[in-house]
This record gives sequence, C-alpha cells and structure tokens, in this order.
Amino acid sequence: MSNDNQTIHEFDLNIIFDYFSNTPRQGPGSPEITLKALSFIDGLTSNSKIADIGCGTGGQTMVLAQNTTSKITGIDLFSDFIRQFNQNAQKLNLQERVKGIVGNMENLPFQEEELDLIWSEGAIYNIGFERGLREWRKFLKNGGYIAVTENTWFTQERPTEIQDFWQEAYPEMDTISGKVAQMEKAGYLPIATFVVPEDCWIDYYEVQNPQMQESFLEKYKGNKSAEEFIAYQQYEAELYRKYKEYYGYVFYIGKRIR
Repeated sequence: MSNDNQTIHEFDLNIIFDYFSNTPRQGPGSPEITLKALSFIDGLTSNSKIADIGCGTGGQTMVLAQNTTSKITGIDLFSDFIRQFNQNAQKLNLQERVKGIVGNMENLPFQEEELDLIWSEGAIYNIGFERGLREWRKFLKNGGYIAVTENTWFTQERPTEIQDFWQEAYPEMDTISGKVAQMEKAGYLPIATFVVPEDCWIDYYEVQNPQMQESFLEKYKGNKSAEEFIAYQQYEAELYRKYKEYYGYVFYIGKRIR
C-alpha cells in the first residue's frame, strides 16, 4: 500500500484514541525499560513531584508510582485515557498520590520550577523534541530531571523508503548525537541515553493483532478514515520489521543545570 503525503496526525483523533485505548501502552516500551530509565534519576522523595506528559492510560506511570514515593500527575489530551488512568491508579491503591488530568502538553498546568521530574514515553513528538525540552524546562526545579523516549535514526544513511516515510511523518527525527546536542542547547546536562530494545516494538505491534484490527474495523464499518488508519498502522509495522536496524526509540535522560 502507499501512504504518500499522509501522517498519523491527519487521522480523526477520536479514532486514534479509541484504537489505542485497547492497548496496555500507547507506544513501544516495557516496565523494565521504564525502571532502567528511572535508575538514572537521583533524589526523589515523598515530597517530589513528577509529571507524566502524554501519559495515555498510564502503563509507564503506574510503574513509576510503584517504584517511587513521589506524587505523580499524568496529563493527556484524551478524556477516556485519563478515565482509564485513574481507574488503574485506584486498582493499584495509588490514587492518593497518582492522579490523571485532561490537559494539553502545549499549555501545562504547573508553576515554574514546581517539578522534580518530567517523564514522557512516546509522546514528546506531538509537540516536537526541541520544543518540548525548551518549553517544559521552566517547570523543572534547578537540578530536576527530564526523561523521554524519542524516535531516532541509528545510522547517517538509510534506504529511501524509510527515510521518506519518517521525513513525512516526523521530520524532526535525528541521530542520537543530534538529539543529545539539542538537549544540551535547551539547558540540560545529558545524563544517559539508551536504545529501547527491539522486543518492545515487536510486543507493541503484536498487541495490534489482526483480530483486534478486524474488530475495530467492524465497529467503524464504512468509515473510510478508520480503514485508512488501520492500513497506516499495518504499513508502519511492516516498515519497522523491514528497517528496524536503521531507527527506533531512544531514552534520553537529562538534568536541568541552569
């Protein structure tokens, strides 16, 4: 199939949100990877405040909550994600210090220098890596941390098909060294980077199995946008299997230093 000149942001947001509400995570990742990133963060206490921006239904947020004593606010644009987020927190008896709210990452409801840690797995691309680092920084205390995953090129050269796909979908993609330089320019000391393993991507796409997609298409029978969205997801998964040695998620952890 061809998805020329079409990106995920062009689909009906309600269709995208409804689709991903059926998945435990809304992007590639795992509890182990969340914990690995968390291991680079120092000084969190019961008085610390964490924001998980673009939290989805809170797969990674609950891992953070179970492995810290800090207060955590999850923020997502979609109210159904937040409803599920808060239900998940209650099931785990975390509701006293973990709360999800509907909000926009372009207009966050925090005071300057209020947060000790900003977390964002698979979501900062919605605002852009550079812009997110720059605009969110003011909410961090001096010495506070940011930890995000970002789609990243592993090589300087790559096949035209995958280069063109991501150039259209997310032109801000860069190499690890390029992203680290952007982090430094935004006023952070880079603390750690590591590649999110391939199996996280495989699991992410396997959850979106043919049975799930067929059920989704049945729900939206006759809806062209839903049909095109499923075709796009299938094409993206096909491209990853074909070109996974050229790109993937990288975790970037930085510390505000000025």
